[in-house]
Amino acid sequence: MRKLPRLAFLTAGLVVSVSLLDARPANAQWVVTDPGTDTLLGTVQAAITGAINTMMNNIVSSVTGLQTSVTNLLKQGFTQEANYSKAQIGAQQQIADASNEANAQFLRNIRNAQVRDQHILSPQACVALDSGQSMTAASVQAAKVSTAISQVMDARGQAQPGTPAWEGQAKAMESITQLHLSRYCDQDEQTAGLCTSVSGTGVNADQQSASLFGPESFADPNAINAANDYATELIQPVVPAAIRGDALTSVAGQDAEARRRGYNAQMSLARGVLNDVIASRSGAVTLTTAQQQQMQTEGLPSSTTGSWFESVDLEVNRHLSGTDWAASLQYMPEKSVLVEVATELALGNYIAWQTYREAQEQATVNAALLADHAQQQLHPAMSMPSPQMATQ
Repeated sequence: MRKLPRLAFLTAGLVVSVSLLDARPANAQWVVTDPGTDTLLGTVQAAITGAINTMMNNIVSSVTGLQTSVTNLLKQGFTQEANYSKAQIGAQQQIADASNEANAQFLRNIRNAQVRDQHILSPQACVALDSGQSMTAASVQAAKVSTAISQVMDARGQAQPGTPAWEGQAKAMESITQLHLSRYCDQDEQTAGLCTSVSGTGVNADQQSASLFGPESFADPNAINAANDYATELIQPVVPAAIRGDALTSVAGQDAEARRRGYNAQMSLARGVLNDVIASRSGAVTLTTAQQQQMQTEGLPSSTTGSWFESVDLEVNRHLSGTDWAASLQYMPEKSVLVEVATELALGNYIAWQTYREAQEQATVNAALLADHAQQQLHPAMSMPSPQMATQ
């Protein structure tokens, strides 16, 4: 690039020289040549040509160098861009790998939690199992109590030996009257001198349905006696006298005994229905902690024992209005909710089964009423003579 000023000066000097040496043309007939001038012009021409060639070479060299520099710069830029792209792709791959690993760990933790939930029972499932066992045990105990009551009351209704009716109907009447006065004497009876004082356990409790259906679980033996005595007054307050001795061996006595057996069967059925009610409300099992908590929630007297009827009632109410169970249900995993649904279905089946048993008793009572009604309708339209047996 520094040679360019020198070339410019040389060119300018050449132009000046040519101007100074520019002589007027000679008018000659023949061509006149000047060897010195030709030599000078050849030298100047060679110098100008060399200068031009040098300048062009320098320009070409400069352009070529510039092109090479630009090419190198572009190549370096593209290389750097490629490196940046590679680095960016590598970083994205690392980010993706880290994200995939973290997501995989997260999904694995979720799956582990699901597997755990599938194998671990919720506390409510254990509570439901305890309650179910309590209800089953109470049902067994209630059946035993009902059987025991039936054995005593059936013997009384049949006027078996050792019962008041075996000694006669007057004795049976006296027995039921004394029972009432000793346990349920009211003010009028006390004033009349039939009893010494008004009853402290319940005036006329043997005549009130609340004695049987009022409490869900009888609190003490007095409450059980009151319920049993109400059932006695309702079904069979006075037992007919026993047919025995000479009365039983006669034809009329045997006819009366046949009718008495039908009467006893109907009385046993009627009393058996109420025996089941009494037994279902007789405290026989220990209540679970959840059932005792439900008693407090309902404002019932605190107790550690209860009847079969009360245990079922508490369990149904606990699932219907219990805040602890409802709160637990909101946070249960799917499997635990399905377990609760199965428990509810099992409880529903249990209640349906007990309803079926009650329906059997009702159907039996209806059948007995139908048979008794049909027997009452079986009367001849007119009296018929006794047939004569011809002797052979």
